[in-house]
Amino acid sequence: MPASPANMPVWLISFVQHKVAGIHIRRLLIFQTAVAKESRVDMSHISAPSLLQLLLLWITLYTGAAAASGQSTARYNVVMVIFDDLRPALGVYGDSLARTPHLDAFAQGSNVFSHAYSQQALCAPSRNSLLTGRRPDTLHLYDFYSYWRSFVGNFTTLPQYFQQHGYYTYSCGKVFHPGLSSNNTDDYPLSWSAPAFHPRTEQFMNSPVCPEHGGGVLRKNYLICPVELQTQPYKTLPDIESVTEALRFIDARKHSRQPYFLALGFHKPHINFRFPRQFLGKFPLSHFYNYTEDVLKPPDMPDVAWNPYTDVRSRDDFKHRNISFPYGPISRQQAAQIRQAYYASVAYVDDLFGKLLAGLDLERTVIAVLGDHGWSLGEHAEWAKYSNFEVALRVPLIIRSPEFPLSEPRGRHSITELVDVFPTLVDLAHLPPLPACNGSGLEQLSCSQGKSLYPMLQDLDLGEDYVAISQYPRPGMLPTKHPNSDKPKLRNIKIMGYTLRTSHYRYTLWVRFHAHNFSRDWHNIYGEELYDHRLDSGEEFNLAALPEFNSIRQHLRWRLIQAVG
Repeated sequence: MPASPANMPVWLISFVQHKVAGIHIRRLLIFQTAVAKESRVDMSHISAPSLLQLLLLWITLYTGAAAASGQSTARYNVVMVIFDDLRPALGVYGDSLARTPHLDAFAQGSNVFSHAYSQQALCAPSRNSLLTGRRPDTLHLYDFYSYWRSFVGNFTTLPQYFQQHGYYTYSCGKVFHPGLSSNNTDDYPLSWSAPAFHPRTEQFMNSPVCPEHGGGVLRKNYLICPVELQTQPYKTLPDIESVTEALRFIDARKHSRQPYFLALGFHKPHINFRFPRQFLGKFPLSHFYNYTEDVLKPPDMPDVAWNPYTDVRSRDDFKHRNISFPYGPISRQQAAQIRQAYYASVAYVDDLFGKLLAGLDLERTVIAVLGDHGWSLGEHAEWAKYSNFEVALRVPLIIRSPEFPLSEPRGRHSITELVDVFPTLVDLAHLPPLPACNGSGLEQLSCSQGKSLYPMLQDLDLGEDYVAISQYPRPGMLPTKHPNSDKPKLRNIKIMGYTLRTSHYRYTLWVRFHAHNFSRDWHNIYGEELYDHRLDSGEEFNLAALPEFNSIRQHLRWRLIQAVG
């Protein structure tokens, strides 16, 4: 299997992975420090150009010797698992209410990234960003209604890159968001070696399949929908079908010499909360009444930052409960029921993940587990996603590779983003490194606007102070039903909220956005937010207006503008 060769030190492998030809001199000097640390040789007198020549010579000699000896190794299979709307409601992330034994057990031998962030808290933009390694501003997708290949550029996707390098690629369940944003084909055949698998029960997701409270009548459009499987179409559920198909695929490829890239997308815990009823019994309702003290919108939150959770309000079991628009609140009973159902949905897909894991050969497989974005459970008195807050953007990210065997969870606390996944999996599979995009990367078909996490997995400290950049659009300053301020279409977007997450702060700036040419006016500001996570991890106290924070606010604004471009 691919591994760090004994005669090729870890710092050299990392150097190769990080594009020798284009490396900055500052980063080369960091590598020079790493060389001295690893080899215990004083190399401070060697100049950066000389060190570059030395490394190139070593690489040439090593690769020539490997070719002469006929060295060849099998390649790892790669499995990526995506959970829809999954915040870090897992035991391994310290959530005491979670019941996720299978994901927690998986984490025991994995790298657990504690601060991973989505690029936008909405399914299609987040997934297209993840799968292309490019940000929403590059893809020009903030809703569900454009396909990047015809709208912006014929950019290479993560599965497509693996396919181009000899992998058989296959999609099960919800990987790309279905519909226009993936050309109504899940980007087949460009991304996948075979048509994507969709469960036959997906067609019933908006049908009368939910039991009415206290009776056996089946209703549609319910938010909370625990079910008995025998009452459901084909006596099953979509995520059960997807795992069954993934296991069939894994078994069929067991003796193939061609490596595979498998992406499995779970529908849950996305609403509606439809899951086998027995999972509800794991979570007493009484545990969820005091989940958060927030019952009203924080007074210092800009109106433009608020999401009125229109999809929750529209469900038949909630729309007649007189929840005032746009700020609510939802009653304590309703709030506890939503949280209970969310955690039950997570427990359900954790159980299915355990079945998937049992069918995988962990000695031959790189596995990445992640959520496409988070979901608010009453923090700031908000629900669902559709915002720039921590609870909407922070996701679990867990990576396991046979190359880095672990006996317990390895916490990684640097800021990471979902755009980092593409180059990381490429490096873990030892494929040709994915170039970094130059600027917007519009002229490059294959590149990433994220960073590879491979050096972190090697415990190499590159001395970088990483940040996460995310964004969310609005049609106006105030929450509205028409146009829907939670999910505005491109033509209605007038404001873009950009948010910067550092190790200590979240800074968010809401500015004028011109949808016709995708430009922004940094001087036309509709709202500003600053939260200090050292004291306020819940982002309850907006510090932007306090004069004592002027210096840090101005610095973070400059840093955000520089990062967005």
